[in-house]
Amino acid sequence: MNSQAYKRAESEAISPLRKESAKSDSVIVTLLPMMLVVLVAYLIIGMAMPVLPLFVHQELGFSTFVVGLVAGCEFAAALVSRFWSGRYADTKGAKHAVVVGLILGVGTGLLYLLSIHFSGMPDVALGVLILGRILLGGAESFVITGALAWGLEFGGSKNTGKVIAWIGTALWAAYAARAPAGSVLYSRNGFMAIGLTTILLPLVTLVLVMRLRETVPKATGKPSITRVLGAVWVPGIGLALTAIGYGTITTFAALLFAERGWDSAWIAFTALSCAFILGRIMFGHLPDRIGGARVSLVCVIVETFGLGVIWLASSPAWVSIGSALTGIGYSLVYPGFGIEAVRLSPPESRGLAMGAYTAFLDLSLGLANPALGLVAGKFSLSMVFLVSALAVVCAAGVAVYLLGACSFRHRQARMGPKEF
Repeated sequence: MNSQAYKRAESEAISPLRKESAKSDSVIVTLLPMMLVVLVAYLIIGMAMPVLPLFVHQELGFSTFVVGLVAGCEFAAALVSRFWSGRYADTKGAKHAVVVGLILGVGTGLLYLLSIHFSGMPDVALGVLILGRILLGGAESFVITGALAWGLEFGGSKNTGKVIAWIGTALWAAYAARAPAGSVLYSRNGFMAIGLTTILLPLVTLVLVMRLRETVPKATGKPSITRVLGAVWVPGIGLALTAIGYGTITTFAALLFAERGWDSAWIAFTALSCAFILGRIMFGHLPDRIGGARVSLVCVIVETFGLGVIWLASSPAWVSIGSALTGIGYSLVYPGFGIEAVRLSPPESRGLAMGAYTAFLDLSLGLANPALGLVAGKFSLSMVFLVSALAVVCAAGVAVYLLGACSFRHRQARMGPKEF
């Protein structure tokens, strides 16, 4: 083979790889505005979390139970509004859903400022603050559901995993930045700074969103919630089971460090977050390439192993290793099972499907943490990680079931209805 023929053959071999890389880069560039919207939304959701107890308990004078009530009503509102926001995205358009979410965020900031105005009347201030938290739950639901539906429209069905993974990465970046940002703002200008920022960030983001292209709603009528739930409940259970591992580390790792007299509990959280983001960056393309259920199965095993390492850990280093393994395993579970949820749901109901699918995450974190708290009280903190590992490994059964169902459909499609 002469040199020109060799170069031509080499170019033809490399060309598909370049095209695939270019397509991947194009998807990420397309998703950047949606990722920014999600980043802003979760920043305004989380900035108040580290300082809300200080405002409610120290400035308004309420008990720690009331602090929990004020913090928890946002998550309850987000759960309740998941289906509403999903249906809205399908019938009115994903962009409209995002705009509604950002407007609700502005309303939250206004109510935060109003609660400060009534700080001399604590009961009134508390009522206004709770209303603001409820609005914030709706804002979170509309923004994340709208952004996912919007991204799925732009990215296409072949990039479902990338869309879910990258938008989720923006969410985690917000998780990492929101607590320090909220603490700094509160230390300098009190709760008023939180309220003002909660107003300004969504307003600035609205300017960006209004300039973006709209998608045409595919649903002509009201999508059936029962039909969509029937489609997504199996991958939703897989998501719920694996989320228990993440919730266990974020809730109980610091207590484990304190019980054993170890310093620097932040190492576990940093290891979890860094490994999660690294997993998304390095392996985020795999669910689209080899299948969501297959990737989820591997990730479930890795996450289970990580939790087992923490259960047996005899030093902070081993807890950090276990947290990193858990983070890598958990990183692709949401997009992995999410691909299956989108594939099983009606094409015109993607927004509702993502809302219903994410609701399983809300339920998991809302119910599992109190239950694991009872386990810790009755047995030990280390036992919590063993119970979590046993719960997570059950998701392997969900992944295997989805793999079998997928293989059955492929065989049926190849053989044809008469032959089969």
